[in-house]
Parts: sequence; C-alpha cells; structure tokens
Amino acid sequence: MNNSTHYHFITNWQVSASPSQVYDIITKSGELTRWWPAVYLDLKILEIGNEQGVGKLVELYTKGWLPYTLRWKFKVTSTNKPFGLQIEAIGDFVGRGIWTFLENENGTAITYDWKIEATKPIFKKLSWLLKPLFEVNHLWAMRKGEESLKQEIRRKNGEKDVPFP
Repeated sequence: MNNSTHYHFITNWQVSASPSQVYDIITKSGELTRWWPAVYLDLKILEIGNEQGVGKLVELYTKGWLPYTLRWKFKVTSTNKPFGLQIEAIGDFVGRGIWTFLENENGTAITYDWKIEATKPIFKKLSWLLKPLFEVNHLWAMRKGEESLKQEIRRKNGEKDVPFP
C-alpha cells in the first residue's frame, strides 16, 4: 500500500442556517455547478436513488486552483436527514465522504470527513512529491465551498443581489 496516495481531510464549517436547510442544499447535487462554481465545472445525475437519496449516482468534472481537473463519481450510500449523509467516491480517486450537520447556537456546525486514495495516474506518480500541494488544493476547494454555501444560504433566505462566487 502506498501511503503517499492516501489522503484524509476533515473540514469544519459554521453557517447561519438550520441542519435542514444545509441538508437540502448539499443533497441537491444537480445545483452544485450553480452555487459552487469554483470547483464544480460539470455534472450529470446518472441515477436518482430511492426516496431518501440512497443510491443516487452523480458524475462530476471538478477542479481546484492547481492546473488539473478531476473526473469522478459519487454514490450516496446512506442518509440521516437532516443530520448528514455518506458518499462513496469512484474515479480519479476512490474512497468515502461523510457530511455531518449539527445544530448549535450559531446555526449549524458542518463536518466533512473525506478519506480517499488517488488513482489518477499523475497523482499516483507524483503524490510522494506533491502531496502537500494537493492538500493545499483541497483546502482551497473547501474554503470556496464554505463561502459559496454561505452565499447560497443568503440567497435562499431571500437576500437580494447576493453575488455568485
């Protein structure tokens, strides 16, 4: 096993919204390219899944601030509305992601636990050298996600003229 191709990220966000609002935005994957355009370039919903969204399969084309793109899919493997969901990733990386939404006095604390292994050939070859850059790229993407989610919440709450990131 090559540890240089394994990544484990834990991201924490705080937003002024209920877990239900956050869940509704995050699980509407068809809207990712609209509200999180810095990362999500294109997507296709391949399977819609059951009433809870389990089994939903989404094909993605994504990027970060480094000059490369990723093609991957995620499948929703479990949901706990409105407190989170789990996905399985396949494609240029494989692994799992767990979203958790916990209500607190300031709205919702969001945790994203992302554990993946790089399978894209350039990552497999260069992870041993460029892993710190790939990690910074992920942090940038998630920072953009937090900014974008906060703006989307403001739009959903009726604020006018909220810019898209």
